[in-house]
Amino acid sequence: MANREKNIKAAAMIEFIHTATLLHDDVVDDSDTRRGSITAHRNFGNESTILVGDFLYSRAFQIMVEIGHMRIMEIMSDATNTIAEGEVLQLIHCGNPDTTEKQYMDVIYRKTAKLFESATTIGAVLSDQSKLIEDCLRTYGKELGIAYQLIDDVLDYSSSSEIIGKDIGDDLSEGKPTLPLIYALERCNPNMQLMIREAITNKDSSHSKEIFQCVIDTGSLALTAEQAQIASKKAIDALNDLPNNQFKDALIQLAKYTIERIY
Repeated sequence: MANREKNIKAAAMIEFIHTATLLHDDVVDDSDTRRGSITAHRNFGNESTILVGDFLYSRAFQIMVEIGHMRIMEIMSDATNTIAEGEVLQLIHCGNPDTTEKQYMDVIYRKTAKLFESATTIGAVLSDQSKLIEDCLRTYGKELGIAYQLIDDVLDYSSSSEIIGKDIGDDLSEGKPTLPLIYALERCNPNMQLMIREAITNKDSSHSKEIFQCVIDTGSLALTAEQAQIASKKAIDALNDLPNNQFKDALIQLAKYTIERIY
């Protein structure tokens, strides 16, 4: 199989796994919308949505076999296992206002950044790059994924439903203690702490307006955005050993766009 065909198959495999995780995630979170569209499970039911997600997972592994590269099988089998662990950890922390920053960062690495990391690593493997370049691209993917998820956390409290394509405050109504909430809990007064803790514990967004304002007033959104900027810079710095060309430039621009996006 020519390298071009392997590259296309690898890209499709990653996107199949990505889509499968989104389908399953929307069922678990009972989400109504995804990027402005009604979610699959709202349209077709949980049973069909879960089965289609399972189909995409299995088809992705068939594509891996077609590529015929054991290293890629190893990377992706580890990635899918780690992603599943991340989903379980997120469920464990849902409704838990005592979730720490370290615990949350572990969740987003497993749930989101691991797939980014795997995709960039596979690019190095398919092009027969050195271990140095493979490690650089692995770090780039990991930090890019972390930056992406942290900006998602920020947008959940600062954008609008028309722009980001989902209901603002979904994370709060699902009892997810994301980084802006974790920071706000550390910095707000006792009365607001109680309100936020009860909102997370009871998965209650009835006081979302007050909580949103608290997240802003305590600088928690700015702190989260700052963490995303740090991750984006780490991603760009990881590319230092790559040759200067249009592909490196594109990766740098992608890392910058990740923290500048508004949806």
